[in-house]
Amino acid sequence: MRITDLLDKRSINLNGNVKSKKEALDAMIDLMAASGKIADKEGYRKKVYAREEEGTTGIGEGIAIPHGRGDEVQAPGLAAMVVKNGVDFEALDGAPVSLLFLIAAPNTKDNVHLDVLSRLSVLLMDETFANNLRKAKTVEEFLKIIDKAESERSDNMEKSNSRSAKILAVTACPTGIAHTYMAAEAIEKKAKERGCSIKVETRGSGGAKNVLTDEEISQADCIIVAADTKVPMARFTGKKVIECQVSDGISKADKLIERALSGDVPVYSAKGGQEDSGAVSSGSAAHTIYKHLMSGVSHMLPFVVGGGILIAIAFLIDSMMVDMASLSVEARSGFGSITPYAAFFMQIGGKAFSFMLPILAGYIAMSIADRPGLALGFVGGAIAAGGSSGFLGALVAGFLAGYTVVFLRKIFAGLPESLDGLKPVLLYPLFGILIVGTIMIFVVEPPVGALNTAMNTGLTNMSGASKIVLGLILGGMMSVDLGGPVNKAAYVFGTASIAAGNYDIMAAVMVGGMVPPTAVALSTLLFKNKFTREERKSGPTNFVMGMAFISEGAIPFAAADPLRVLPSCIVGSAIAGALSMAFSCTLMAPHGGIFVFPVVGNALLYLLALAVGTVVSAVMMGFLKKPVVE
Repeated sequence: MRITDLLDKRSINLNGNVKSKKEALDAMIDLMAASGKIADKEGYRKKVYAREEEGTTGIGEGIAIPHGRGDEVQAPGLAAMVVKNGVDFEALDGAPVSLLFLIAAPNTKDNVHLDVLSRLSVLLMDETFANNLRKAKTVEEFLKIIDKAESERSDNMEKSNSRSAKILAVTACPTGIAHTYMAAEAIEKKAKERGCSIKVETRGSGGAKNVLTDEEISQADCIIVAADTKVPMARFTGKKVIECQVSDGISKADKLIERALSGDVPVYSAKGGQEDSGAVSSGSAAHTIYKHLMSGVSHMLPFVVGGGILIAIAFLIDSMMVDMASLSVEARSGFGSITPYAAFFMQIGGKAFSFMLPILAGYIAMSIADRPGLALGFVGGAIAAGGSSGFLGALVAGFLAGYTVVFLRKIFAGLPESLDGLKPVLLYPLFGILIVGTIMIFVVEPPVGALNTAMNTGLTNMSGASKIVLGLILGGMMSVDLGGPVNKAAYVFGTASIAAGNYDIMAAVMVGGMVPPTAVALSTLLFKNKFTREERKSGPTNFVMGMAFISEGAIPFAAADPLRVLPSCIVGSAIAGALSMAFSCTLMAPHGGIFVFPVVGNALLYLLALAVGTVVSAVMMGFLKKPVVE
């Protein structure tokens, strides 16, 4: 059954005039009733509204696909409406909806509405197709646009499915801990469901695994690159490549496979002959900055985690072996290095920690300008580390170094080709280091150093309600997007605070990040009827992920029901972060979850904060979610 077979001319309105979501739904239901396919209009209206209460059908990009299924429907049908100025539909991306399709499905076993919903969603992913529908002047033109697009897609699918399609994929996220592997699993699963040959290269924290060979790439029909960080892209030149964010690999794997099979994919061409070209679908400036920042953070993380935990152990040893009350003020200043064993751990950990800012700046610069930016970033980061600008100065140094190389490339572009070999080994480092060093010392250090000092002093002097509010905000941020930009912003703030000696902030950040997976796991045990069989089966594994401080474990559950799961997690995480601050808990290690609890200050109260946040989120999730009918 084709989409156009379900559309009656009487059920299409190209000039919808509605002011609210309710008006839009009522108008769509009236259009559907006009087709004569509804036996009980009011009963069908209740079904449509009931589905909307479970979660908005505004899928984003100005599109909504409400639907209702029941005995009130005599025959499957579609209604469509264009709202020229858009209407607030509480869409997932918050944007006004200007193109609406309403599905009516009878209560039969064939689930015709799911099939239509799937095909509509795939077609509507094409922005040109959706815009053409919005611009259609007549109902006949509207139907012709749909019929043409569906015919072309069917032809492409037949060509792709005439043999087993060979699909390759690469997944990568900035920290390479969870998103990378979850996206790989989702893409692999959906490809196998479609009978495709699939191989996924993962570029996680342990390096590249299952690397794609030249032979495999040459034989591939399509390559999916789901990444929020840089991956080697030049090898894909001349192949059909889908580039998207790693989160799309998790939540939109089925649509990615559909698109790969359709054949409607651009051929990749390496830019400027560069070996590593970024692979992020979003071209927004904010996402580009985030990608570069996270490249620096992901390379910095091993130094921060390893060094930070060793330093924390040094403090723990001294706290257990030394009576601080008996020491002079001068002797107390050496806390962490008083006893020989503590000094041993402090020396190694401190050395690893000292690389934090140069590594951060260096790899931000490398993300922007490839290898020539590395040296400039290291130097700028070292200046920030040796001065007073600290973490903020290193961030500035990284971007300054990267774009300095971009600037120098343009300056030296007119030189003879015979000098190309000298540019990366002589000209870029010589002039680049001089420029970055000069700007850092005379321009960046004074104001950023003053700002950094003021901020750290303010954080140190925080107490009472202001401290609890900070914990509330940071804890909640860890659950907003579960490993995305907001989560990473809170985490980076926590690690920067460790470097400045504010250990209570990192404690609030980590406990906030531990809550979502543990809450999901607990909720699947307490409210079994609110989760699918597959969710109940995988739920308890989130206890392990939560205790290991891997917030991303909650992503599949949040993706399936974001309007109920995410608010529940945010509330519980915020409460846990606030309690951590209220209990004066401290954490000198920037990662590790329950494995670093021995170095947590006020560890028992910290466990209490985690438990309270987890229970609040789990119970809230259980009450908000709708029962699942299987």
